[in-house]
Amino acid sequence: MPKPSLTSMSVDELLKLRDDIGKVLARRADELREQLAQLSSETSKTRRGASALRGRKVAPKYRGPSGETWAGRGARPRWLVAAIKGGKKLDDFLIDKSARKERKKRRAKR
Repeated sequence: MPKPSLTSMSVDELLKLRDDIGKVLARRADELREQLAQLSSETSKTRRGASALRGRKVAPKYRGPSGETWAGRGARPRWLVAAIKGGKKLDDFLIDKSARKERKKRRAKR
């Protein structure tokens, strides 16, 4: 489309051109608002940077001699740190993996 010469246009033609430009800009703004709304609805479902597993309970992975448990997430509990300093190994506190599998199977059958 050739560029119109604004200096040679009449006032009425300039007003019509301004209205046409306003309509095109309004249509484009509506399209962009729709795209923004779609993007914001998608990002509201899953927060940016947040894990989908955040806040979910996890089966305990380690058990102490007094029955304390730890899932292996976050900072090590004091009872575990003290036991490791006392000479024990982290593997000494592992809960039997076969027992955890049975527990998972029971949950799946519900």
